[in-house]
Amino acid sequence: MDIRTLCLGVLTMGDASGYEIKKKFEDRLALVFHASYGSIYPALNKLTEEGLVSCREESQEKRPDKKVYSITSAGRYLFLDEIVKPVSADRVRSDFLATLIFARLLPAAAVSKLIDERIADRAEKIARMRENCAGKATDTDRFMCNYGLTVYQAELDYLKENRHLLEADALLARAAE
Repeated sequence: MDIRTLCLGVLTMGDASGYEIKKKFEDRLALVFHASYGSIYPALNKLTEEGLVSCREESQEKRPDKKVYSITSAGRYLFLDEIVKPVSADRVRSDFLATLIFARLLPAAAVSKLIDERIADRAEKIARMRENCAGKATDTDRFMCNYGLTVYQAELDYLKENRHLLEADALLARAAE
């Protein structure tokens, strides 16, 4: 699913500013999709030009006017058409995993540090998700929260249990040089 379709999906949840859409990506979609302001705003502009989204300005005290986006009927129909299409295979893009492919070229201490940082990051994500997931009202929200927690916990457990494989590989590669 592309950024435009996901922006439409977020707007099915209610009107939102670009900032609020970004927050939804961080809170609800972070496990499956990363979106920056640099991708969200161009997508919203294109969706507005195409009549799939409307935009109104709301004045704010001591701040610039805020643009609030709403999905149009045409946008809702397009979104529904998109989500009933067959789902393509998931693609994983991970700088962490790409780096680990070449772990044998790094000093063992660097491999250990990389894994330690990932373990700390995952522990922090789990703590944040538990906090954010508390009191979720809908079954869908609870499902997504628990799915995310399960994925992050599995990664954390795997790293702790198997880090020795990469660290040993890095040590052996260095010894062979």
